[in-house]
Amino acid sequence: MTSDKQNCWEFMNCDRGPGRHLARAKELCPAATESRLNSIHGGQGSGRACWVVAGTYCGEMIQGDLAKKIIACRRCDFYKKVQQEEGERLQSNQALLQRLKSPGKRLDISSKRLGVLIGGSGLIGGALMHYFKTDTAGEIELLSPNSKKLSLREPEDIQHYFLKYQPDFIINSAIAAIDSDARMTYEINCLGPIRLAKMAMALKIPYIHFSSGAVMQSGRDLPEDATLPLHPGLSNYAKSKLIVEKALAEMHESLGLDYTVVRLAVVYGKHDHKIQGFHRLLFSVADQAMPFFLSKPGVFHSYSHTKKVPHFVHHLLDHREEFSGQTYNFVDQEPVELVALIKAIKSHLKVKAPRELYIPYPVARLNRAFLHWAVRRLAKVGVDIRLPAEMIFLKHFYTTQTLSAAKLAQSSYQDPFPETTVYGVLPRIIDYYLTRWRHLNLLATPKEARRDADRRTAEFRENPEALLLSLKRHGRLPLDEFEERF
Repeated sequence: MTSDKQNCWEFMNCDRGPGRHLARAKELCPAATESRLNSIHGGQGSGRACWVVAGTYCGEMIQGDLAKKIIACRRCDFYKKVQQEEGERLQSNQALLQRLKSPGKRLDISSKRLGVLIGGSGLIGGALMHYFKTDTAGEIELLSPNSKKLSLREPEDIQHYFLKYQPDFIINSAIAAIDSDARMTYEINCLGPIRLAKMAMALKIPYIHFSSGAVMQSGRDLPEDATLPLHPGLSNYAKSKLIVEKALAEMHESLGLDYTVVRLAVVYGKHDHKIQGFHRLLFSVADQAMPFFLSKPGVFHSYSHTKKVPHFVHHLLDHREEFSGQTYNFVDQEPVELVALIKAIKSHLKVKAPRELYIPYPVARLNRAFLHWAVRRLAKVGVDIRLPAEMIFLKHFYTTQTLSAAKLAQSSYQDPFPETTVYGVLPRIIDYYLTRWRHLNLLATPKEARRDADRRTAEFRENPEALLLSLKRHGRLPLDEFEERF
């Protein structure tokens, strides 16, 4: 051993360390034979991480796993000595346990990885929660505290929560509303992610951060480094996302932060409780609130499918050496023309608007300015109206921005749904959201469906037995209405 730091058997003067003359009835301690923690904290075997090894001979008594022995270990003089000597370099218990995993050897410790997801109630966060609860059960457990348990605006919340659970990784998909004021955006989108990154460094665990194509320039097939220059004229949202990307890169270079940025474009998928982004476009056409095209032919954008995101995150967590310190555009291979997409939505809905008239950008911008003026005037007399937050990206409706997926394609990640595009899932997405919005009285229900619903409601109220018989006869009881049909 080249290190001059003491191992546990040397400090405790134990006869079960390597090189000792053991009595016939004695065996080497697992702390001396466990090679997977060799060199950790400058020790031999697991001689300077013995508290996470099951079955050690502390005090000549066989100890159990970490959960059973950790209280006693924390009182141990050797444990305190290693803590003092290593300081910030001390490996977290979860990180040490991760090293002990071995498919060929069953240990008396939990092999399940624990992660913390911030922003689990959003569209991306919801997809991640569903995936890790269903597809990785028994392998990965994901916690997702709400803002009452963990607020990104409160450093004490972050420190208390992560020191309590000591996870193996952190995922951040939380954002402030894209039209939030400067203070809210700064605290949630800037300070919050940087605080999470600092906590990840303290725990020596990976940090997965979601960013946005809003930080990118206009143009076609843009690589990851084609970001906008950081300047005051950017929207609060774009400015905050760009600041964090640059801060994480600096923390990686100077402090060794293990992070990956996943940069998304226009996100589409089911189960979004808010009307935002792509779903705002869908709602505008369905509600006939777009009389003419606020775009022009030939404008293309990249799209990101929520169903694909969790598979990529899982791959990132399993291949940290390859993906650490990297940013990836995570988008479908083929970009989408905005006008063609609106026409596809219009065709599926069988509606007349928007008419085939393209509003030039200067006219649309002037109209937006007038609407903002009118909203401010109405607010003074107590009328509360809010324009869609997406209006801050009006220029993007007229400008092509497609992100290159070449770097992602050259990595070890393999897209499990390479053929899936927004056009392929569009009918199912439209059906899903139309049903939801009608139930919320945001859209008018078609007359035929309303008559059918009224008839069945009357049956439910006055003749429930006949209703049950009718449901059985017409095959309305099967659960295929609720199956995920992507």
